[in-house]
Amino acid sequence: MRVLVAGGGIGGLVTALTLHARGIDATVFEQSSKTGELGVGINTLPHAIGVLAELGLLDEIDKIGIRTSRLVYKTARGQNILSQARGLDAGHDMPQFSIHRGKLHRLLHDTAANRLGDTAIKRGHRLISFEQADSGVSASVATADGETSFDGDLLVGADGIHSTVRKHYHGNEGPPSWNGVLMWRGATMWEPFADGHTMIIAGGMSAKLVLYPIFRDPKDRARTLMNWVVCAQVGDGTTPPPTRDDWSMHGSIDEVMGHVDGVFTLPEVDIAGIIAATEQNFVYPMCDREPLTRWTHGRVTLLGDAAHPMYPVGSNGASQAILDAACLAEQLAVHDPSNALARYEAIRRPMTTEIAKANRVGGPERVIDLVEERAPAGFSKLDDVATVEELTQLVGAYQTMAGFGISKNR
Repeated sequence: MRVLVAGGGIGGLVTALTLHARGIDATVFEQSSKTGELGVGINTLPHAIGVLAELGLLDEIDKIGIRTSRLVYKTARGQNILSQARGLDAGHDMPQFSIHRGKLHRLLHDTAANRLGDTAIKRGHRLISFEQADSGVSASVATADGETSFDGDLLVGADGIHSTVRKHYHGNEGPPSWNGVLMWRGATMWEPFADGHTMIIAGGMSAKLVLYPIFRDPKDRARTLMNWVVCAQVGDGTTPPPTRDDWSMHGSIDEVMGHVDGVFTLPEVDIAGIIAATEQNFVYPMCDREPLTRWTHGRVTLLGDAAHPMYPVGSNGASQAILDAACLAEQLAVHDPSNALARYEAIRRPMTTEIAKANRVGGPERVIDLVEERAPAGFSKLDDVATVEELTQLVGAYQTMAGFGISKNR
């Protein structure tokens, strides 16, 4: 069996690696001609890290990421709402990692090229069309030298929110849906806070700050690479976003500061100082698409953001793509192609649909909205606003739905 994979991002590369681990050939087409460490931080959840650990990558991830020990939910003014252990500290068998997306992508790319061979990762190859028959799929790909074609038994569209594969079957969707929120993201070297492994989320959906360390250089123990995200409601979602939904769009420090000054107060860190010290930041409109009722058409299916683009809430974007890849490889290892794709979709589509819907209303971070709605001026005693049991239950229900329910809170 040979599987053609459109898209060489995290989802596409993990698909190739998990297929290879089960003795299935894969060829990956990636339109970018270069492999750079682009982007900023992401969180990768324990069940997704488990997939990467099975691929023998845990030690390498430890070298480039930070094991997240705790997540603290706060109001925008810095009042603590809920503090929960994460990863191994929460009782999982695997850690949770805060990591630079580009470093993780580089690790996956280099591992795939080493295990599958350089020729299996086709950089500078953009899928433009495909045809399928009862026995396989033929994909037409554009390169710098012209157009060429590749034949395989299956085609997996792991080509992102603007997926060519998805558009082939759902061409009337239009652009992604924007909820009126812009996100500015960046990372800079800064002094660690708390235990150096803690993640903070402060403020609800309309004004949110996310802060966590993603890398510590062994030669510079006094500082860590600190990742930050600032979200601000700048529209109602009825008009097109003011910037392209492109993760590489550069943002303005002055602009993001206008949504920080007087909005966020964190006793632990100087958030204005962190942002001001950041040399480069990116701006992105918070977008998703309506969940599909069908991913698979014959020998073609979708995976990752192509299948279930969702708001970046609850640390589920990359994690769910990794889980997609593992499930697909597992099914293809024991079933014929048509049954394997049907089983893959039956397992993964309902769960990711529910996650995407939950993310639209804040996901687990809804606990912050709840407290800020009930006590917009702050509180003197949290129990007067919401009980720890109520908040824990809200977060726990989301985690269980997303497949990473923790066994204990601390």
